[in-house]
Amino acid sequence: METLTTPERMVRIAVDLVNTKSRNPEKLTSPEALGQFLLEHGEPAATVDERDLAQIKVIRERIRPVFHAEPADAARILNELLTEYAVRPYLSDHDGSPWHLHVAKPEPTWAEWLAAGAALGLAGFAAGHGFDAIGACAAADCERVFVNAAERRPRRFCTPTCSSRTRVASYRARSKAAAADSGH
Repeated sequence: METLTTPERMVRIAVDLVNTKSRNPEKLTSPEALGQFLLEHGEPAATVDERDLAQIKVIRERIRPVFHAEPADAARILNELLTEYAVRPYLSDHDGSPWHLHVAKPEPTWAEWLAAGAALGLAGFAAGHGFDAIGACAAADCERVFVNAAERRPRRFCTPTCSSRTRVASYRARSKAAAADSGH
């Protein structure tokens, strides 16, 4: 297991993990799908099984509320994850890899590694950008989450597509209401 841990990478993994289950069909449907997810996030040697899949889904659901909670509750959730999964960071160059930072205990499961790194990444992101930079899409038909490091905030939608779709729906609803009010 390659455990290169950078805050930006772990924030991206946390967001993408939560977004594997929204109103869209479940994306983590098998160990192979989980392996592909890990591969897409820089873990080329990921060997996973049904147990890893089940454990990571539990972690996903523990991380999800961070994107919806008030700051104090989000901080509590992250602190609980850090207490449970993170260890004092340490440097390692195992298996011929370059020096890198570990924040999970030695020989962690994939779920432990992900929980420690995602919690640390999100906590660091919140400390640097504020909890208002961590959010969930405001589109009525979307459940995706996002982070926004841009200075211009707040961001309300996960993508411009959701923003446009919401604007168009609002315009159509106003037009329909205006037409009904005018008797047309």
